[in-house]
Amino acid sequence: MSLELKGRLVQKLQKESGEGRNGRWEKQQFVIETQEQYPKKVCIVCWGDKISMLDSLNEGDQLNVSVNIESREYNSRWYTDVRAWRIERVAGEDPSPGELPGDFSQELPPPEIEDADTTDDLPF
Repeated sequence: MSLELKGRLVQKLQKESGEGRNGRWEKQQFVIETQEQYPKKVCIVCWGDKISMLDSLNEGDQLNVSVNIESREYNSRWYTDVRAWRIERVAGEDPSPGELPGDFSQELPPPEIEDADTTDDLPF
């Protein structure tokens, strides 16, 4: 399963490494914040030689990240990774205010006030 996520790089975590039954492994995780009406943070992992894709990126960069979602079972528990296989920096594509969902930048006319009947003293 291949998906593409768009968002802002929030944090690069420390590299991790270890020794497994298939030899030495290395991974680095990073977090992006999506650009939706309700933004979400997604932790993505790079394994092995894919770690080098993170070297030139800085926090705050806008990214397009192609990922695969993979799950594995260990001791009757399931673990899921969101693995990056391509990371592209988006050059200066901040959404303009007119493109944001729920943008109500147009001014509304002031409400019309009708002549109030002064004989009615009730507040409602």
